[in-house]
Formats: sequence, structure tokens, C-alpha cells
Amino acid sequence: MTPDDLRSLVSAGEVDTVLAAFTDGYGRLLGKRIDAAFFVDHTIGHGTHACDYLLTVDMEMEPVAGYEYASWELGYGDFHLVADLATLARAGWTGSSAIVLCDVVDVDTHTPVAVAPRSMLATQVERAAALGFTVKAASELEFFLFDDSYRDAHRKGYADLEPAGWYIEDYHLLQGARVEGYVGAARRALTATGIPVESSKGEWGRGQHELNIRYADVSTMADRHSLMKHAMKELAESQDLSVTFMAKPSSSEAGSSSHLHLSLWDADAETNVFDVGGERSDVFRWFLGGWMAGTADFMAFYAPTINSYKRYVDGSWAPTRIAWSQDNRTAGFRVVGEGPSLRIECRIPGADCNPYLAYTAALASGLRGIEQQIEPPPPFDGDVYAAADLPRVPRTLEHAAERFAGSTLVRETLGAAVADHYVKFFQVEVEAFQASVTDWERQRYFERI
Repeated sequence: MTPDDLRSLVSAGEVDTVLAAFTDGYGRLLGKRIDAAFFVDHTIGHGTHACDYLLTVDMEMEPVAGYEYASWELGYGDFHLVADLATLARAGWTGSSAIVLCDVVDVDTHTPVAVAPRSMLATQVERAAALGFTVKAASELEFFLFDDSYRDAHRKGYADLEPAGWYIEDYHLLQGARVEGYVGAARRALTATGIPVESSKGEWGRGQHELNIRYADVSTMADRHSLMKHAMKELAESQDLSVTFMAKPSSSEAGSSSHLHLSLWDADAETNVFDVGGERSDVFRWFLGGWMAGTADFMAFYAPTINSYKRYVDGSWAPTRIAWSQDNRTAGFRVVGEGPSLRIECRIPGADCNPYLAYTAALASGLRGIEQQIEPPPPFDGDVYAAADLPRVPRTLEHAAERFAGSTLVRETLGAAVADHYVKFFQVEVEAFQASVTDWERQRYFERI
């Protein structure tokens, strides 16, 4: 909606709250609920403020020492949240709220905060534009749905939850009907939010589903991806259910992915430059070659949590090796479509990825491939899981974080300050896990060691 549309809805009493949101390093939407009248009278023109510690806290919202961007020594000041009015929309999962995504801006320089995920993707989009390209993208997002509320799941320690389905339900319309009260409501809520939906379907796990939204330019898609996850969580809360985007919520179930589809178009976004006269172009090859070559360096952006790496199991539909193939779901990179629809699908990211960071990694690598004319390896035919000689994705977040920290590609394409910020970010996650004692350890060692 436009600001004038919002003003009319506020005057009519149909909207009373505006969610002013931005995305942190984990991909969570943070921000404020602003009185709608105050938003139209003040926030549209002046923005709002939030504490800069929000880009340096851990998952538990604890301040973390050692960041250059914000610290106790620097006093934890504010940054400026500037509403991107192109994203203003009704929050379709609510009765009387709107939502707008904000850019994170430095209060002194009035420039984007470089370490904010939305700023990072914008930088890569500008880099693509300088090369004469626009970028189109789509996220395929999978999730698990449970009949337990979030509060009940917490009380149970997130164990022994009741999945919304009791057998593998990939494409099953009957199982889909059983969860239509939630998934159908999610489709309608997203549509009402201005996020066009394609379809939903059962997936390869008990209570696992996929909801697909239409492709768009990459910045819009990252926005939609973030809004979708938040909307689905709020909707689950309202129905006393729980939905999770963990990559691997159970060792006995399939993991949840976020396959990324990308194609490059000309500056006017009218022609897919991956295809030239029905043939795959040099740009296609070089972008694919660069994307593949940078996969291990940027793995932490595709798989950002300890849990992410539990998903990479041979024969599990999650890719374990870096290879490309034509319409082959065992490969990390699957080439699909033809003509205007020709695109590269990267099957490596999990549903737990931050879409701004994942798309940043894809563009940083792929555009470097074009700049340096990096050729991809030959396409792989057959079962990639059985190809022991292919490079494997990193096995743990610790391995991925070490590769990220030592990567020249990362530092050159993101800038040293941004790279150092996320080196710290992933080190914090690894160290938190290393300091924990898990149920697995107690069950294995308590009595018998």
C-alpha cells in the first residue's frame, strides 16, 4: 500500500498499529509496534531509533564483547530505522496491523550500516547493476508443523512433540487437507500481505510442508522470505500450534531446506541473460562457476547454525557435495528451466538461513565468477551422493566458520569490516555450543563412562 492508502485506513479505524521491522544476523524480524496515527504523522518522515546492540547480541539477546561495530566501550548507542515505504503492506495475518521493513542507517553519517543484512544484499545488488545485470530470485521454504503450541513445546523441552501428520506425506493431498486450517490460512495471509503465493504441498517428513511464493527481484524476494517466516510463526501462535524452520529438528526426519533459484537479467529486467538464442550463455557458465567456487567460503551464510550441518546426510535429499547437474536433485546445484525460465537452483541452504546473507553469498560468488570468467566443472551425471571424489560441503559450523574467516573472497567481496563482524558472529555460535552439555552426552556417558 502507499502512505496515502495507510492514512485512509488509519482514518477509517481499520489499521491501528504499524510493525516497523528490520532483520538481524540470525534472520529474525526485530523492531517496534508503532501507533498507526503516530507512524503516518511522524515515523514516515523521521524514522525511528533502536539500540545498535541488536546487531551484536547472541540468540538469547545477550550483549557480546569483541565486536567493532557496537560494545559497552562505545556505549551501545542508537541506529536509525528508515522505513522503506515500497515494503509497506497490510499484515495479512493480523486484524488491524500494517508492516514495513526498514533500512538500518548510521545516525551520524546517514549511510546504511554496512553489517546489517539488508544493507549487505543491497551492496551486491548495486554491484550486479554496475555490471549491467538485474537479479531475479525465488526461495523454496520448508518447515515442520506441530500440534503443540510454542509455550507447550517449550515446557516439554522441545521433545516428544506431536507432528501434524503421522507418515511421510510428500505431495499427499489427504495429509495436506488435514493441515489446511493452518497452511491454507498462511497462504491467504501472505496473499493479503502482498506476497503472491504459488502453492503449498506436503514434504518428505511427518508434519513437514513447503509453501512457495512467486519469484521477484532478489531484494524483494529476501524481504518476502523474511516476512513469510515471521507471519507463519505469528499465525501458528494464534492457532496454538508451532512451526519450526530449524534445518534438522529431528534426527529421524528429513531436514528442511531453503532452495534458492537465481537468474541474471539485463538492466531493464526484460531478458534473461543466462539464455542466448536457446543456448546457455558465457554469463551463465561464469556465474555458476563462481557460485560453486565460493560455496565453501560462504557456507556459514547458507548454513548458519550448529544444527544446519545435521541436514547434510547422503540420500536425504540434502546435498552433501558440490556439483552441478541438469534437473538432478542429488546435486548441490541443479539447473532447471529453459529460455526465460533458465535458472540455477542451489539446494545447499537450509530453512534456517538468513535470506539476505544467503543471497549476498550467492551474488558475491557468482558475480566474482563473471568478473574472473571462472568456468564450472563438467556437469555430473548420476548419483552425486555416490561420488566420493567430489568436494564435500563443510561438516560443521566450526569448519565453515574457519573457512569463512580465512577467505580472501569473503574479505574482498564484503569488505574487511563486514567480514570481521560475521567472523565474530559465527565464533560466538560455535563457542556457545562448545560450552554446552547436551542430552546426548548425558545419555551416553552419565552411567557408563
